[in-house]
Amino acid sequence: MLISFEGIDGSGKGTQVTLFLSYLAKRGLPHICVREPGGTDLGEAIRELLLVKEEISICSRAELFLFLASRSQLVSEIVLPALRENKIVVADRFIDSSVAYQGAGRKLGMKVVEELNDFATCGLRPDLTYYIDITPETAFRRKHGSDRIESEGLKFLSSVREAYLNLLEQHSNRIVLINGERSVDEIHEEIVKIFENFSGRNR
Repeated sequence: MLISFEGIDGSGKGTQVTLFLSYLAKRGLPHICVREPGGTDLGEAIRELLLVKEEISICSRAELFLFLASRSQLVSEIVLPALRENKIVVADRFIDSSVAYQGAGRKLGMKVVEELNDFATCGLRPDLTYYIDITPETAFRRKHGSDRIESEGLKFLSSVREAYLNLLEQHSNRIVLINGERSVDEIHEEIVKIFENFSGRNR
């Protein structure tokens, strides 16, 4: 099973990934965690290029292709082998991030990015995606522009959030909405409940 966690910067996504991994470990369920961009030697080198807050000129299309290159290597080298071994793969961001951030935020087109995602991943999509939703205003209270993407501003994050909500409507079979404005424990409990219901239905 491939499970992804999505949300705008500051949504608490990383915290929830950590808690979910602890839950899987306690249950004795074989799993791995991957992050995007990164997870492989190539991916980590790309991550450094993309997320450092230095004056490195990267145009929008180049940014997208760097994310896709990292994702393609990650799927080939890590994700598919783990799935073949019947492990749960937990992804801290996956295909929906590119659709939201580059497709909508960078205005490259959501449909175009979805098609390129399919090419990069050989059509692999998550079985379950948690979209942790917060307002851009909440995001800005929590974050302070610590990398290239996060420093884009309120208007940019508003476009990204709107794209995520559109994806939720289009892919309601796999994407679930999680209210990220609540306490960490409340969010974690809901994530676990959804997972247990989902995995129970798909046995």
